[in-house]
Amino acid sequence: QVRVVESGGGLVRSGGSLRLSCKASGSRFTVTAMAWHRQTPGKQRELVASISGGSTNYADFAKGRFTISMDRGENTVYLQMNSLKPEDTAVYYCNAQFVDHRWSRPSESWGQGTQVTVSS
Repeated sequence: QVRVVESGGGLVRSGGSLRLSCKASGSRFTVTAMAWHRQTPGKQRELVASISGGSTNYADFAKGRFTISMDRGENTVYLQMNSLKPEDTAVYYCNAQFVDHRWSRPSESWGQGTQVTVSS
């Protein structure tokens, strides 16, 4: 079983920055991709950014302001968020996609989420 734990959320003023961290831990797995998603009440969860191998992908609202990076040795992904806006307020969730070597098949795990609140 792979556990995913996020940290780094909090309250920040508009224009400020936050850095989110997410670590995947467990046994007999190999991470293939990690991503950050976010969700606000009444809305569907949306992709913020993802990283797989040497490739990154960003939602339009994240381009130029957010940066995703990964420490592959630690199975840890980061999301540096700059120039934050009140509309970035959401619960941010980490997703890890991996190969489960117990069953030799792909799988994924989600974290519990971390709240990011941006005040105006």
